[in-house]
Amino acid sequence: MKKIMGVKGKQDTIDIIQQKILQWYGHVKRMPEERIPKLIMDWIPRERRKRGHPRKMWMEGVQAAMTTRNFEPDQWRNREEWRLVYGRQ
Repeated sequence: MKKIMGVKGKQDTIDIIQQKILQWYGHVKRMPEERIPKLIMDWIPRERRKRGHPRKMWMEGVQAAMTTRNFEPDQWRNREEWRLVYGRQ
């Protein structure tokens, strides 16, 4: 994609989006269980999505970002290690 846009030395847009997704994921996972963002993230809808809605769920995007960066699912527990994973130093 960088080759197409002619931008060199800058971070790819997809990398930035994945970085922000992982940053938010780690933040919410460290929240107490009763917090609303955590409850919503762990919630699984019972019904099938209707026409016009995204085919992928947000967690599928998180799992894809985790797979791309090759790390363990429980790595978010250690904040310093997590920062290294999603790219923030």
